[in-house]
Amino acid sequence: MRGALISAAAGAALLLFPALAVADDGGDLSAKELAQQAKDNFLKAKSVHLGYTDHSKGTAADRTKAVAMDLSLDRDGNCAGSLTMGKGGGSVELVKRGHEVWMKPDADFWKAQVPGPQGAAVAELFKDRYVHGTTADAMLKGMADTCDLAAFQRQVDSGVADGKALTKGEETTRDGTKVIPLKGREDGKDNVLYVTSGSPHQLVEAAQKGAGTDLDLTFADYDKPVPSTTPPADKTVEVDRLNQQLGG
Repeated sequence: MRGALISAAAGAALLLFPALAVADDGGDLSAKELAQQAKDNFLKAKSVHLGYTDHSKGTAADRTKAVAMDLSLDRDGNCAGSLTMGKGGGSVELVKRGHEVWMKPDADFWKAQVPGPQGAAVAELFKDRYVHGTTADAMLKGMADTCDLAAFQRQVDSGVADGKALTKGEETTRDGTKVIPLKGREDGKDNVLYVTSGSPHQLVEAAQKGAGTDLDLTFADYDKPVPSTTPPADKTVEVDRLNQQLGG
């Protein structure tokens, strides 16, 4: 489970940081200025709502890989949201507050991640309940690593530019927000960043398309606190019971 979730976050970062680091220099409100301000504002954000979708055929057909995230996360490692796996792989709801973690996989997720009849047994045993524990548990820590906005920001900040230019397009709208598209091409893939045309300039959407690649990212609710509600005790089961069921 850990590898699929971490690869989704890493893929999102790889889409974001190379493009933000490079731009052209022409004119007032140049692509370079917009991209740099968008990057700076993302790095300063205390929290953000991240949407991630991988439409790539290879990923979409793999039930062990995450193809979508809808997650509010902050620099303290708190998060709330969900992750969806490839075809037939189900989904999992995720909540993290401090060192505590709750995850609620659906039946398809359990069956995809736990091989054989044991997967169906685990799915039935933990049906409609959250598995609760702390980041001291290796499995829950692997899930919770996805929640770390600070780590995501470090990946963005350490991105290495390749010198290729972005060009600024005409103002348009994305979900009712006025944005400026910044377009570029790298390694045979087309990249588009949508940055708010008004100040503060923030990245609200990014896309990358090319051979075998079709990724979308959305960014919203900059600095809006992550929801603090945690699952009730009568809807949870402790992770030790899951580990016993799985034989440790």
